[in-house]
Amino acid sequence: MRHSFLVPCALRFGVAATALVAHAAAVHAQSTVTLYGSIDTSIEVTNPGAGYVARMDSGAYRGSRFGVRGAEDIGDGVKILFDLENGFSSADGTLAVANTLFNRQAWIGVGTPYGTLRMGRQYSPIYIPFKGQLDAFGAGTIASGLNNLSKITPYESNALTYLSPEVHGFSTTIMASLRDATDGDGNGLAGHIETFSWHEGSLRLSYAHQQTHGSGALRANQGGVSYAFGPLTGFLSYFNGDGGTPRYHNDGVSVSARYAASARFRASLGYAWLRDRSGADNDADQFSAACEYDLSKRVLLYASAGWLRNRGQAQFTLKGVNVTGLTPSWPGASVRGVQLGMIDRF
Repeated sequence: MRHSFLVPCALRFGVAATALVAHAAAVHAQSTVTLYGSIDTSIEVTNPGAGYVARMDSGAYRGSRFGVRGAEDIGDGVKILFDLENGFSSADGTLAVANTLFNRQAWIGVGTPYGTLRMGRQYSPIYIPFKGQLDAFGAGTIASGLNNLSKITPYESNALTYLSPEVHGFSTTIMASLRDATDGDGNGLAGHIETFSWHEGSLRLSYAHQQTHGSGALRANQGGVSYAFGPLTGFLSYFNGDGGTPRYHNDGVSVSARYAASARFRASLGYAWLRDRSGADNDADQFSAACEYDLSKRVLLYASAGWLRNRGQAQFTLKGVNVTGLTPSWPGASVRGVQLGMIDRF
C-alpha cells in the first residue's frame, strides 16, 4: 500500500516540477537584454587652408558606441523597452562627453502595435535615422555636405517621443522635451521635433521640423526625396535654420547619388550649396565623393573626400557624425580633405 501511494505522488510531483520549469523557461524567453555597439576609426588628412593636417578620428561615419538594450514582452503585443548607450573615442578611449556615461541614449519606454513611446535622453528624431536617408553619404564622414552645412539638434534630454507604426508607407515621429529646471525660458517645453516619411516602392519623401528654446534656441527644417533606379539611388534634399550659438541663419540644397556596383561595394558623388540668409553673403558649397565596401557582415571599410569652398567670411568645415572639423585657417578659406576608415559592429 505504501508503494502504491508514493508512486502516484512522485509522478504528480514530477509533472508539476516539469510544468514549473517549462513555465519559467517560457517567461525567460519573453525577456531579452542585448549588448551592442560599433567601433568607427578613421585616418583623416585635411587642409583647412594653411597646410595639411593628419589626425585619427573616431565616429566619423556612425559614431563609436556601446549600449545595452532590453525588451520584456508582457503580453497582447505590448513590450517594456529600454536603451542605455554610451559614446566614446576609439582613438584614445575617452568618453564622448566628459562626466556623462550614457550621453547618446538613456530611455525607458513601451512598444505596442499602435506605436512606441519613449521617455528620457534620446536621439533627436531629425538626426538618426532620418537625416541619414537624405543623402548618398548617410549624413556621415567628411563627404556629407548635408551634414557639414546644415545645423540640427542631435540629442534631446528629458524627452517624450512617440514613434508611429508604418501605415500604407506613412510613418511619423513626434518628440517634446521638457524644460530643465535651470532654464527659465519657454512655457515648460525645451523644444519639439516632428518627422514625417512616406515611401512607395523606390520612392521616398521625408520632412522634419524642430524648434528648441532656451540658450542657443534653434529652428530648423530638413526634407527631401530619394528614388532608386535599380543599383542607382538619387537624393535631393533641402535644409534651413535660424538660431544656435553662434547664430546660424542659412538655407541650402544637397544633391547626391549612390551606385551599388555589387552587393558589397558602393560609390557615391554629391554636391551641396548653402546660402547665407543674414545678407552678409557668407555662402558655401561642397563637392564630395565616397565609397564603401562590406568586408564582412559586421565590418565596413570606407573612403571619403570633400572640397568645401567658403565665401566671404564663412567658416564652415569638413567634419563627421561625431568629429569636430578643423577650423578654416582664415575666414573664407577653402577646406579639402580625405578620410579612410573602418567600422566594426557587434
